[in-house]
Amino acid sequence: MPGTRAARVGPMCTPNDKSKPMENSDMHHASPLMRRLAALSAFRLTAFFLVAALCGSFSLYATAQMAAPAEGKEYLRLKNPQPVETGKNIEVIEFFSYGCPHCGEFEPVLQNWLKTKPADVQFRRIPVMFQERWVPLARMYYTLEALGEEARLSPEVFVAIHSKGQPLWEDKKFFDWAASQGLDRKKVEDMYNSFAIGGKVNRAKMAAQAYQIQSVPLVIVDGKYISNRVPSHAAIPPLIDTLVAKARAERPKS
Repeated sequence: MPGTRAARVGPMCTPNDKSKPMENSDMHHASPLMRRLAALSAFRLTAFFLVAALCGSFSLYATAQMAAPAEGKEYLRLKNPQPVETGKNIEVIEFFSYGCPHCGEFEPVLQNWLKTKPADVQFRRIPVMFQERWVPLARMYYTLEALGEEARLSPEVFVAIHSKGQPLWEDKKFFDWAASQGLDRKKVEDMYNSFAIGGKVNRAKMAAQAYQIQSVPLVIVDGKYISNRVPSHAAIPPLIDTLVAKARAERPKS
């Protein structure tokens, strides 16, 4: 991004991430007694870490309530602010990909924030293409957007890919899936393969290059603020609200 690059902190996907299936443990070859002992130990450890996590969560919550997001830590100010496409409204952009599991984890958090976002805030997404299979996923995003189905189906896309293992980056699989969601398969296919969608995909590539996006999910507010050292997905909505308030205060009074 112009003059500023966000640090990769917290759960994010980067261009160098390689998703690999989980491998079977050697415990499958152990004796029944060893497996029972391992299970008992795992149960005890799980209980211990659950209690520790709960205590830590309360501590982190209390700390978050006291500490406001700080420039240079939770967010950065772009040295070269970029023009927005929202006119008088404050622009919030999420760089993401349907192929990013961390974006999928962030999705329900984002959807909750969208339900309560201020009236003067306009939200939009830009898909990144860190991997070859993310290119058709970007085309899929813009297809759903053009058909007026993105808001309804984006959460379902994440579920289909990351929970159900459906390879929606394969165009025919996507067309079949879209039909199962109540869309006209022919209309989806025509839109997906249209020149207009291809143009949007190319502009998304240019935007990601211009901002030097190196990880997702990542949020930019009003072309001047970018999320940075955010410890968890749950911390992003309060950060957005803080940056929206700052951007609003910095805009010329009408």
